[in-house]
Amino acid sequence: MRLQHECLYCKKPLTGRTDKKYCNLHCKSAFQYQKEKERPERFYNKVDNQLKLNRKILKQYNKGGKVTIRSNVLLEIGFDPNFFTHYWKNKKGEVYLFVYEYGFLKKTDNGKEKYVLVIWQDYMANNSY
Repeated sequence: MRLQHECLYCKKPLTGRTDKKYCNLHCKSAFQYQKEKERPERFYNKVDNQLKLNRKILKQYNKGGKVTIRSNVLLEIGFDPNFFTHYWKNKKGEVYLFVYEYGFLKKTDNGKEKYVLVIWQDYMANNSY
């Protein structure tokens, strides 16, 4: 005698093996996808998503190669300066933080916080101060 129960995804009645959970591969895949979406975001995904957003923002605002912009402009659209991939220190001792090829340096000018945005240059790889 076969037991009848329902598909975990579409709730249609199942017939067949007693341990069967899904109607077909589509229901199985859809159920797994839905379950994964409901899980709390994993740490890796949070970091990766923030790095992607930071890079997108820096690329969008640095069309000229070197630009200065008020920090609140970037922060208001989701930029988080705590997420970066590497850094570079210039001869003056200033440390530029980079998100892949796009860098930023936090400065205070006339009491206003700003970021100097730069793009990675080949000479930066050779300088280690």
